[in-house]
Amino acid sequence: MDVFSLIEEQEFNSTKHIEKILKRYPGGDVTVACWEPGQISPDHCHPQATEIYFCFDGGGVMRTPDRTVDIKPGAFVVHPPGEVHEYENGPTRTLLFRIRFGENMAYPTRAWRGHPEWTPSADDLAYYAKHPVKT
Repeated sequence: MDVFSLIEEQEFNSTKHIEKILKRYPGGDVTVACWEPGQISPDHCHPQATEIYFCFDGGGVMRTPDRTVDIKPGAFVVHPPGEVHEYENGPTRTLLFRIRFGENMAYPTRAWRGHPEWTPSADDLAYYAKHPVKT
């Protein structure tokens, strides 16, 4: 059995959100994700993994190509393998608990709002050329 304290493990950074892997397991990992106001994740997917978020404190907006939902404390979001998604934090610090499980934790990224200097890698471009996102 493993026991973690999200409160003790939280760590914030004003320049980028922190995803701190607490432990890796065969086929997955558990993470605390810490967000400052207004921070945005890259628009990405996990082709071979399911990603689950639980909002412990704070909140924001989770987006997929066809849906936008408000995230509040107590919200539980499941992204099945291959679902493109982006998280935008709200006006207060947010603490999320994340679980990923599957064959591979790779995350091809297609865009990153608010980061004009960022460009997708050749592998990311190749992935989305083979798997176009329906918008």
